[in-house]
Amino acid sequence: MGDLTTGLYIGGAMQLTVLGVGTFGGSSRIDANSGTVIATAFAVASSMDPQQAFAVIATPVAALMTYTDIIGRFSDTFWAHRCDADVENMAWGSYNFHYLMGGVSWMLSRALLVFLALAFGQNLIDPVVAALNGDPAWLGKGLTVAGGTLPAVGFAILLRYLPVKKHVAYLLLGFATTAVFVTLFGYIGSLNADIAAVGGLVDGAQLTGQYNGLPMLLVALIGLALSLIYYKSDQAAPAVQATAAVEIGDDDDEL
Repeated sequence: MGDLTTGLYIGGAMQLTVLGVGTFGGSSRIDANSGTVIATAFAVASSMDPQQAFAVIATPVAALMTYTDIIGRFSDTFWAHRCDADVENMAWGSYNFHYLMGGVSWMLSRALLVFLALAFGQNLIDPVVAALNGDPAWLGKGLTVAGGTLPAVGFAILLRYLPVKKHVAYLLLGFATTAVFVTLFGYIGSLNADIAAVGGLVDGAQLTGQYNGLPMLLVALIGLALSLIYYKSDQAAPAVQATAAVEIGDDDDEL
């Protein structure tokens, strides 16, 4: 679509959301990929705000495709049983056909709805965008805010069922490291802009980048995280040694 920023924003927001509400194993889940494809196409074609497109298009479409996912899984189950029967009967030609049909049914469960949305949905999306930017602009702004909070909600749900208390040191270390890299990349961006402007400087002008030092809070968080990791490993060492001693004692008794 020629707009990398919009695609990356919607895709990243969708990924953060599905981290918290996605399921595991063979269970059906919202289709983040299809929701991202459709929302990005409509957002770029209609000059729609990415956050608004994420809330109005990507999330509902991804949730709706849970049902097509179920249909695709039912279809695959049918073809899998046909393949089992073909193996028992050594009907390899039929096996190849039924195996390929499983892939076709799975592909159609995604591609068909995406094709219909892209082929016929623009006439529906244009009035929606115009309405959200018209009189009920408050609704459009509210949906934009909701789109911005959904990734945070998804990530919070993920942290809720992960063993955060046990591994809080790694959480702090990851947060602090990310903040450090954001600061470093910000410096690089500012330096790049200054260097690009050197050719247009007049006599006596100087580079104007503003460089701030790393906050002491980040340094403290990194130190705290490393201290917690050391403390937990130091606390675990006696327990491991005691367990090893008990096992050795049991072996001696057996001898």
